[in-house]
Amino acid sequence: MKRFNVTGVCRPDVHYMVKLDKRMQEVRRYIDAGDYFSIHRARQYGKSTMLQALAADLADDYFVLDLDFQMLSSGDFESEGSFSAAFARELLESKRGRIPVKTAGQLEKFIEQKGDLKLANLFLCLSEWCRQAARPIVLMIDEVDSASNYQIFLDFLAQLRGYYNRRTERPIFWSVILAGVYDIRNLKQKIGQDMQYKRNSPWNIAAEFDVDLSFGTDDIAGMLTEYEADHQTGMDIALVSNLIYEYTSGYPYLVSRICKLLDETLIKNTGSASGNDVWTKAGVLEAVRLLLAEKNSLFESMADKLMNFKQLKTVLSGLLFAGKNIAYNPDDEAVDLAQMFGFVKSSGGNLVISNRIFETRLYNMFLTMSETQNAEMYNAALKDKNQFIQDGHLDMRRVLERFTEHFSDLYGDREDTFYEEDGRRYFLLYLRTIINGTGNYYIESETRNMERTDVIIDYCGEQFVVEMKIWRGQAYHSRGEKQLLEYLDYYHLKKGYMLSFNFNKSKTIGIQEIVIGDKILVEAVV
Repeated sequence: MKRFNVTGVCRPDVHYMVKLDKRMQEVRRYIDAGDYFSIHRARQYGKSTMLQALAADLADDYFVLDLDFQMLSSGDFESEGSFSAAFARELLESKRGRIPVKTAGQLEKFIEQKGDLKLANLFLCLSEWCRQAARPIVLMIDEVDSASNYQIFLDFLAQLRGYYNRRTERPIFWSVILAGVYDIRNLKQKIGQDMQYKRNSPWNIAAEFDVDLSFGTDDIAGMLTEYEADHQTGMDIALVSNLIYEYTSGYPYLVSRICKLLDETLIKNTGSASGNDVWTKAGVLEAVRLLLAEKNSLFESMADKLMNFKQLKTVLSGLLFAGKNIAYNPDDEAVDLAQMFGFVKSSGGNLVISNRIFETRLYNMFLTMSETQNAEMYNAALKDKNQFIQDGHLDMRRVLERFTEHFSDLYGDREDTFYEEDGRRYFLLYLRTIINGTGNYYIESETRNMERTDVIIDYCGEQFVVEMKIWRGQAYHSRGEKQLLEYLDYYHLKKGYMLSFNFNKSKTIGIQEIVIGDKILVEAVV
């Protein structure tokens, strides 16, 4: 029986996976044109799965060399000889018995004489092989990040570039694909005796690769249709696939992880025989909660990036808490890093967090950092926690009441700039402490700005909408009420909540209920 897979390469004979045919057709356009290019996407974005499927698809028309630089050790990058010998070794191992006898003999000699071997000798051998080959040779290298810190890899790219520019006279690979997280075109080249760095990419021959590797709702639905044919859960495939997409924006690992949690963890935990009570909206929300609470390699990588690249914190904090509009600028190193690592994407020329899962996980990371810095609010939430849950239901009105009291007591004498930058941070810290382990929240991306943020809270199957906003006068306040009512209609709710951070000296701190039509708005002012 097939399973959902989140570790390593997906195989259609043993794993439920999306159909790759359309994407492979798009990638093949580059190969048929003889392009050299990079597939640089964030971690666990399906790059290796795509390369292996592509290698099989190309086999009838090309001779494909599919290598993985994870198979090379650090010692293999110490010199031209060691790298050339290691490259020859991997070619022989990956295509044993399929390489022409003369070429195979030369490669074997390279392995033996690595101490005196030059990179140029390796490329002369490869060029002669490409000259005599019956079919064009395509080179694919996965996990090139493993080599990106080594000068010899830059020299290797320079050789590729040199042969590419002269390939009518010196035949070489028809097409080259390098896959990894980092954009190889942005590698810095070492120059001079002091080994200074300069931006002179040895991979500036690469074509711009713009194939979307994320999953759309149709992709997810196709995968679930195959699953449903095997398990007959009776799920509403359109509803489940759309909901999974809403939370993941099609990030391949996140899609597969949610499905795996539904198929394995939740069905086991509920004792469901058919899975019909798991593959539901409530089931997806529970899988999202479990996903956000777990440690996995993707989230650990995100945390490492935040620790190692300090400038990321400024960009992400501005997006998450201050609601800043940050224009997409690839020349800004922090912006470029945030996009390359998958934290953000460009939408309408501005940066947005890539998906709800990342957004909530990032909020949780930042809020965890805030727990020690803002111990008073954190401790207040811990102390109050038990009074907000009655018979398994979250009392959101009581949450706002107590937050309003604590915020006024703790921070009522601070400056206005303090409120604008940190007010929403404190509410989310307070809220997270209360619902952590049982509930979940996310931010409605369309309303996140410097004046307004809508929080959607899921708790034991119930949803709550809380609009947090900066007070900008009664007219703006009335517009906020209207927008909140529209959200209540969208979520089929009768009650909504507003939290206003008001800087007027004459403000009245507290909470009130307003009835508008058939809706009730609970408004809190701090």
